[in-house]
Order: sequence, then structure tokens, then C-alpha cells
Amino acid sequence: MKRPAVLVTGGAQRVGAAFSRAFAAAGWHVIIHYRSSGDAAAKLATGLPSAETVQADLAQDGAPDQLARSIAARMGDWRCLVNSASVFIPDDVTALDPQTFDTSMRVNARAPALLAQSYLAHARAPGGRRVIQVTDQKLANPNPDFFSYTMSKHALDATIRMLAQTRDNGGAARSEDRVYGVAPGAILASHDQSEDEAERSHLLNLRRRRTTPQDVAQTAVMLAQGDLASGETVFVDSGQHLLNQPRDVIYLEREGVR
Repeated sequence: MKRPAVLVTGGAQRVGAAFSRAFAAAGWHVIIHYRSSGDAAAKLATGLPSAETVQADLAQDGAPDQLARSIAARMGDWRCLVNSASVFIPDDVTALDPQTFDTSMRVNARAPALLAQSYLAHARAPGGRRVIQVTDQKLANPNPDFFSYTMSKHALDATIRMLAQTRDNGGAARSEDRVYGVAPGAILASHDQSEDEAERSHLLNLRRRRTTPQDVAQTAVMLAQGDLASGETVFVDSGQHLLNQPRDVIYLEREGVR
């Protein structure tokens, strides 16, 4: 294997698939993780220059560590981990749903934290390794909707600077490693949106343009191949995080906000 390898969790569909395609186009070997989208993962891998698929339910105890160890044992240049897998389940600030909270925290925060820890403990990559945690512009522009989801992304954000601490300071990373965040805005139709609703709601940002999955994916490739300071987060949202939106754009659009 002469290509550097990248593992993209949730890499078969939606924004995850955009990450997979962008890294493949940049010359990487892409390991496409999926939980239940095996057919989509296989189809995507077949169309890429160098790719494979792996299945794991990362919410299960021990699964992140097992996945990282198995890849690290056979990849001599596992250069990047993109933690993209996520769930987006509605609840709100007046009625936290305990099951939604537990699922959101397990998938969106605990799994990527454990996977990143095991990656930094076991992966090999000449010149340093890269962890990219996919968060959300809601970090800077929160609203009362999708309460558990938003909390889980804040928890994931907290891992970035802690994981970036080097081993000399009691941390998990080596001096040549980098840990980053990528914080997308509204990109694809989500929850119960129609595509027409998404087209309108996703213009609710400073640039009045729809941020694309390719925008986000190309940012991840840039971080994986560059040398920005570790611990940084890049917002890719056409300026949405600079606004103060009282509700999720799904509901702002339905309320007639333009």
C-alpha cells in the first residue's frame, strides 16, 4: 500500500460519502466505515480508485477500540481518522428525551472519543497522524432545538483540544500529530425536511449560499495534508455560526424567515 490511508466513519452516505470521495480524489486509500449501509458502502468503494469497507456498530462497548486496533495492525500508513458518523434526533430544551440523549452521546461523542484515543495509541503514520472531529456550527450559534444532539456535539468539541495535548504534557498525541475540528453548517436535507425546504432554509447564512458537502470534505482534506496548529476548528458554513438564530433553520424557514 503506497497510498496514505484514511478511515471515514459513516463514510457511505451523505456528508460521509463526500469525505470518502474527496480523499480518494486526493490520492488516499479510503476505509469506508458503515453500521448498516453495507450496500451503499460497497457501491461507493467500487467506484473509488483505492477503497475498502469495514462494518462496526461504534455505539457498542469495545467496538471503537477493536476497529482501530484491527486497522492499525495491517496499515503501515494510517494517516487520518475522520469521525463523521452521527445521529440527528429531535428533542428540545423543554423536554430532553433520555433515550435520545443516551443515543446521541454514545454515537456523537463517546464513540469518536474512544476511536480517536485508540487511533492515537496504535496507528502508524510516517510524519504524523491526523484526527478530524466533525462537529457543528451550533457550537457557536446554539438554539433550543435538537437539544441532545447539540449537547453531544459540544462534548465532541471538548475532545479536540484535550486530544491535541502531546504526550510530553500527559496527552494522547505525539508532537507531529494534529487533532482538528470541522464544524459544518446546514448542508443536506435533514430530519423531516423536503428538498425544497432545505434549498430555502440552507440559505439562512451570511453569504446567502448553500454550503455543499464538497466544501466540508475539501476542508478535511486540506487539514489532513497541511500543518495548521493542532486543536483548531474550522467552520464551514457560509458564515452561519456568526449569526444568532433563535431556532434551527428547519423551523425558521417554516416560520417564514428569509
